[in-house]
Amino acid sequence: MVVTVRSLGLNGIAGYAVSAECFLSGGLPAFDIVGLPDAAVREARERVRAAVKNCGAKFPVSRITVNLAPAGQKKAGTVYDLPIFMGLLAAGRELPPPSQQAAFIGELSLTGALRGVTGVLPMALAARDAGVKELYVPAENAAEATLAGGLT
Repeated sequence: MVVTVRSLGLNGIAGYAVSAECFLSGGLPAFDIVGLPDAAVREARERVRAAVKNCGAKFPVSRITVNLAPAGQKKAGTVYDLPIFMGLLAAGRELPPPSQQAAFIGELSLTGALRGVTGVLPMALAARDAGVKELYVPAENAAEATLAGGLT
């Protein structure tokens, strides 16, 4: 099952739409993130794994592939932790798939708590321009995200 979760990235000072496509398949257990991730994005595997377990959810024992699209654009930072977490839980049927009207950004702690990220305003503006209606951000970024207007 493939679950797509909308997210956003930052290229310089401009935000852009990103899709986190999460796929669970048979085979030896593995967790791969593709789509030109930097080291911080690749490390999301361990943050997400710990957060899932510490939130009391079941971590899927399967081959996990996460594609951050567009695959040709470099992805940097910890902003993709939350959409990967949401997609993984939805693909494993622990949560219903999120609405395509919603987008998610945020860093996860190992306990599953959300940490703030930088560049929320340009990402919120890009979300609004991409037709996103609901933007989920860490509490410490909420005030900055509201400056974009037009988003819940």
